[in-house]
Amino acid sequence: MGFEIGPLFIRYYAILIMTGAVAAAWLASQEAKRRGLKSDLVWDGLVWVLIGGLIGARIWHILTPPESMVAVGLTTRHYLTHPLEALAIWQGGLGIPGGIIGGVLALYWFSRRNRLKFPLWLDISAPALALGQAIGRWGNYFNQEVYGAPTDLPWAVTIDPQHRLPAYFDQATYHPLFLYESIWNFAVVALLLFLGHRYQKILKAGDLFLVYLVAYPVGRFFLEFLRLDPSQVGGLNINQSLMALVAVLSIAFLAWRHRKPKPSAPKPIDVPDHE
Repeated sequence: MGFEIGPLFIRYYAILIMTGAVAAAWLASQEAKRRGLKSDLVWDGLVWVLIGGLIGARIWHILTPPESMVAVGLTTRHYLTHPLEALAIWQGGLGIPGGIIGGVLALYWFSRRNRLKFPLWLDISAPALALGQAIGRWGNYFNQEVYGAPTDLPWAVTIDPQHRLPAYFDQATYHPLFLYESIWNFAVVALLLFLGHRYQKILKAGDLFLVYLVAYPVGRFFLEFLRLDPSQVGGLNINQSLMALVAVLSIAFLAWRHRKPKPSAPKPIDVPDHE
């Protein structure tokens, strides 16, 4: 879905992705200012992080296509042998796990290049990343994708027949899974901003990003139970499995970082010898 401007066709999906990216950069710039850092660095790094995120998200989608795409021949092999289709991100098909990985790698490269503290900038980026996801998810509404199980709840979304899975062709209304995830991401933004402001003095650099790696995966893990079209790898829902693993490892790493040091044994007191 979209609109035409002269010879160009502008897709709502692309508009939402870019809106999310700009909003994320703005929030990150405000967080950088609050920490006494140059906010211009955020806008300088936006292009690189966005490119890295888009590449990573597309690669993830290509490597882990959902079952419905595999059923019609849109497999990993197909994309690798049809590179133009692999590049067509405007048609949808971006995997958030890959987008996070690609964006983080791009941020690491940008931090090293500009001699910035990478863990600190991860914290600055954490609430911004969640905000970008919350807004970008609405692109799925216009593409009529990322919907859940059939339902007749008042907030259900109607999916056109051409976008329905064959097994559910006679079902018109579904859980708006993209909406649930968007709301969850907005809640994650609020949580990270609260923690960053309230506990700034006791948090270590990198802690906020670790909290993000707990909060977002927990929500995504449970939402995957509603998904009709998961990405299967080796018989497992790869996104759900990865979310569980990331959340558990992040909790463990946070606990390890903030473990209390063991009390040192008291030093023996030297008693002088008396003759």
